[in-house]
Amino acid sequence: MITAGENGRSPRAALVAALACVLSGCAVGPDYRQPQAPTPDQWQQLPQTGLRVESTEAPSLAAWWRTFDDPQLNELIERALADNTNVRQAISRVEQARLQRGTAIGGLLPSASASAGGNVARSPSALGPEGQLLSTSSESYNLGVNVSWELDIFGGRRRALEASTAQLQASEAELRDVLVSLLGDVALGYTSVRTAQSRLDYAERNLQSQHDLLEITRWRAEAGLTTALEVEQAEANYEQTRAQLPSLRSSLLQAKNRLSVLIGQPPGAVDAMLDERRPVPSAPLEIVAGVPADVLRRRPDIRRAERQVAAQSAQVGVATAALYPSFSLSGAISMVSTAAGDLLDAPRSERGGLSLTAPIFRGGALRNNLKIQNLLLDQAVTSYEATVLAAYEEVENALDAWSAEQQRHQALQQAVASARLAAELALIQYNAGMVDFQNVLSADRQLISLEDSLALSDGERASGLIRLYKALGGGWSVFPETTG
Repeated sequence: MITAGENGRSPRAALVAALACVLSGCAVGPDYRQPQAPTPDQWQQLPQTGLRVESTEAPSLAAWWRTFDDPQLNELIERALADNTNVRQAISRVEQARLQRGTAIGGLLPSASASAGGNVARSPSALGPEGQLLSTSSESYNLGVNVSWELDIFGGRRRALEASTAQLQASEAELRDVLVSLLGDVALGYTSVRTAQSRLDYAERNLQSQHDLLEITRWRAEAGLTTALEVEQAEANYEQTRAQLPSLRSSLLQAKNRLSVLIGQPPGAVDAMLDERRPVPSAPLEIVAGVPADVLRRRPDIRRAERQVAAQSAQVGVATAALYPSFSLSGAISMVSTAAGDLLDAPRSERGGLSLTAPIFRGGALRNNLKIQNLLLDQAVTSYEATVLAAYEEVENALDAWSAEQQRHQALQQAVASARLAAELALIQYNAGMVDFQNVLSADRQLISLEDSLALSDGERASGLIRLYKALGGGWSVFPETTG
């Protein structure tokens, strides 16, 4: 006799609830509702940038790397999308989630199995006329089919399918997140290569200028127009600049190696491709920032967090259904014959039945599991809210950093122009005996520092734009959703 189980319901009450669920097609547990997160109406830092705001999709944002109009950057991104190891891992996880969803679908369907067998038995029965032992044999053959179907009365298996579907969608969002991050990493790595090359260009040109100055100082010292002190100062200035070159070349090599790994190749794979020095890529300032609500839809990390909430909500339903009885239909057809050739013509025996299994006592395990699943749902919702807030913060910071670097770059351009003119005037006046050598050294050092800062600002301006594209969800359409 079945008594009230762990869910506190009597068998009669459970049967009534089951019939009600059958008639209504219900599934126990909460129906999913998308969590809400605080969404600002507008970007706080947008007025300082001069960017446009549109709620429509902008092609320049969907494939933002093409706005740099750099064929080598486009090629590197295509190679990375095809061969990056992180992408391959994420694709494998998507396929795994798809197979798990297929398993959940199979759980809703009946299962059938077939069996067949045969036995031959020999046993002694009597003595023959000459005293030999005689034996008799018997044969038996059977063939059967068994079918069982666990009725999803309370929707536990349907909730499991909901959970696996949401997990598949979360895996696809994770893949898109990996791809979007990869796009940014490749573009940032390419920018680092071009920035290092630009810094090397400035350093090598300045080194040649300082070498010329050193030769002039030596000639003046031989002519008795200056002292050995100025020669040593000029040589120290020259060697100081020359000492920067190994570090710059090392930074360039490391940036190239990073790019090689990003495209799934060993270090050195892109050296020949990027050997020719080119300027840091730049893009037109026609960026559509969009509105904050667009970020909720475009950013795959937010989509992934939202799908994980949906999956966990369904898991609460699975845990709730475990508190209720389960009903199973079963049936079997079997045939037995003493001759293998007559097996298909043998009489058939059939049986069928309905079984009820109800939880009676599990030491509170089912109730505790339901509480755990609810707590996990609360955690998933909180994680979603944190992901949304972090995304808004990333956009605001990217807007501010990009705008500030624009202003800094303009100031550095003016400073470099003035420093070049000052260095030229200082050298002219030194040769005319109007200023001492310290003015030449000071102007030269200032020019070197400002030119290096300008090269870094060129790279940071492009990098800031890349980070802004990424923060806004650029590249979200690289991998479309495929879940049916």
